[in-house]
Amino acid sequence: MTSVFIDGSAGTTGLRIRERLAERRDISLLILPDETRKDPTARADALHRADIAFLCLPDAAAVEAVALAGDADTCIIDTSTAHRCAQDAGWVYGFAELDGLREQIASANRIANPGCHASGFIALIAPLVKTGLIQKDEMLSCFSLTGYSGGGKSMIAAYEAPDRDPLLSAPRQYGLTQQHKHLKEMKAMTGIECLPLFCPIVADFYSGMEVTVTLAKEQLAGNIDHVRDIYRAAYETGLVRYRDGADEGGFLSAAAFSGRDDMEISVFGNGDRILLCARYDNLGKGASGAAIQNMNIRMGADETTGLVTG
Repeated sequence: MTSVFIDGSAGTTGLRIRERLAERRDISLLILPDETRKDPTARADALHRADIAFLCLPDAAAVEAVALAGDADTCIIDTSTAHRCAQDAGWVYGFAELDGLREQIASANRIANPGCHASGFIALIAPLVKTGLIQKDEMLSCFSLTGYSGGGKSMIAAYEAPDRDPLLSAPRQYGLTQQHKHLKEMKAMTGIECLPLFCPIVADFYSGMEVTVTLAKEQLAGNIDHVRDIYRAAYETGLVRYRDGADEGGFLSAAAFSGRDDMEISVFGNGDRILLCARYDNLGKGASGAAIQNMNIRMGADETTGLVTG
């Protein structure tokens, strides 16, 4: 039986992971009592005893946890931003659907879980760059709609407060300085040379995500049908699937995948102006679901075990 420790189990991502693992019979959870869950000695002991440890922590705390683990033969799956571009330091990027990464994840002891917004962008752009349909020096534009759970406990509390700010009732754009923390991995894991123009938007719904990249025909070495064919070929296994006609009567809801752990890719528009869309749950394939998928792969289990998919 595989022993699993969740460092940061009281946070939003950690709670979802613990919920998904609750019914598993192939793992045993190492759980620290409340009075020691932040104690470095207790955490270090759990990190050393676990076969697999999830880090559901802020960046600095995740770096500290890796130091506490030291040279322990524990597979660490870090859901923070800290190690997503640290491939030179032995970290494997945990997006199994990208070419070659599933095999690397299967034997890795250091796995960096992707960011929520980044997951959709990477799923949409990486296969198009790899096949040459988009050139690496293309300047891309992306916007992303997310539920407020992506902001963690403080944002959840703000949105669910009975006397909340009225401005929270309308969508709010952020990342206004164009320095969002997901930009580095969006560039690194797709192979593009320029950071994309990125506009994240949080709205008044709990969870769900919809990432859209806009393209003009001049940005493609092909056409809209080539894009669809590439997606069909790229996403035959794993938690990402391509689907034709995925809209709801001319609308596309960012909440459609709330509570799920898979991702749906779709293409809209026409021959001149094209919309590439990825829908999933910011807490699912955008966080906890991807982390458990990586754990399953590392364990040699079916990668959808314990996950909620369509």
